[in-house]
Amino acid sequence: MSLRTLTVVLASTLVGIVATPVGAQDAPPNPRVLVETSEGDFEIELFKDQVPATVVNFLTYVQAGYYDGTIFHRVIRDLIVQGGGYVDDGNDAIVPKLEGLRGRILNEAPNGPRNRQGTIAMARGTEPNSARQQFFINLDNNLNFNHKNRTAQGFGYAVFGRVTDGMDVVRRIGRTRTTTKDVGENVPRETIVIRSITQIKTN
Repeated sequence: MSLRTLTVVLASTLVGIVATPVGAQDAPPNPRVLVETSEGDFEIELFKDQVPATVVNFLTYVQAGYYDGTIFHRVIRDLIVQGGGYVDDGNDAIVPKLEGLRGRILNEAPNGPRNRQGTIAMARGTEPNSARQQFFINLDNNLNFNHKNRTAQGFGYAVFGRVTDGMDVVRRIGRTRTTTKDVGENVPRETIVIRSITQIKTN
């Protein structure tokens, strides 16, 4: 073998080593959860890299079983379905679920994706950093929910995931008939229960 040929072989070998670092691995996939409801099931992918604090908060509630037995208490046709904070008390009334409730979290709306159809976001009060456990799923591209500025009116709602399977179930929930109860308008006439939310194990 000539010196020139040997040099080419060695150079090719070194390029291969640089291009494929020893021990290199793909980043772990985003966590996913299965939401089982009285209207059917759907799956959600969570955006852990973009809104880590929001995802950790949500998964903490999931792992504690907090959402099991809560309801979708607010449905606005072609806009949102909202749940995760109330239970049906059995007397044609719904009440807040207080046991296991954690503190408020930082609003990561500036970092997160847009409020597009099929995404899930944190519900909150008038104060930007007032979200705790409640969430909603966008039934449309709700551009007015996106972060615009850091005022109370413009801060927006933090998207932390998207429905990857079972959006037909979410749409069906979104078409339910509603009424007015103590907590306000847009309460489903027929109770829609979140039977459980569990994290899907990955290999």
